[in-house]
Amino acid sequence: MKTCFFIGHRDAPESIYNRLLQAVERHITEYGVTDFVVGRYGSFDRLAARAVMEAKQHHHNVSLTLLMPYYRADDEPLPDGFDGSLFPDDLETVPKRAAILRANQYMTHHCDYLIVYDAGRIGNTRTLVYQARRINGLQIDNIAKNL
Repeated sequence: MKTCFFIGHRDAPESIYNRLLQAVERHITEYGVTDFVVGRYGSFDRLAARAVMEAKQHHHNVSLTLLMPYYRADDEPLPDGFDGSLFPDDLETVPKRAAILRANQYMTHHCDYLIVYDAGRIGNTRTLVYQARRINGLQIDNIAKNL
C-alpha cells in the first residue's frame, strides 16, 4: 500500500486543477498509489481532495483520508467523499497555532509520495518542501513547475 500526501499554498488558483488531476492519475497508474491523504485548510487542499474524489470514480481501490491537525470526536461526521481520518498521536500536546505545520511534517515522514504546489513563495509550503527533499526515498512531484 503506497501513500501520497499533498502540500500546497492555501491560495492556490483553480487553474492548477487539471495538472493536479493528472498528477493524481499518474500516481495511481504509474506508481501504484492507493491511499491519498489531504488536509482541509485552503484552496490547494480543496482542489486536491476534489481531484482524488474524481479519480476514485474510475479507480475503486483508491482511498482518501482527511488529515486532522486537531482532535476530532469519533461521532463527528467526515466530509463527503472521505473514507477516513487521521489524527497523528504526537499532536495531542502541540499548541493549536502549530498543529497544521506539525501534522504536515508528520505526513512527510509517513508517506511515499508528495504532490506539491510550491510556487516558490516564502511560507510553510516552501519550508515543508525543503525539509521533505531531505527525506531519503520520498518522491516529490511539484505541479507548480513549468506553469
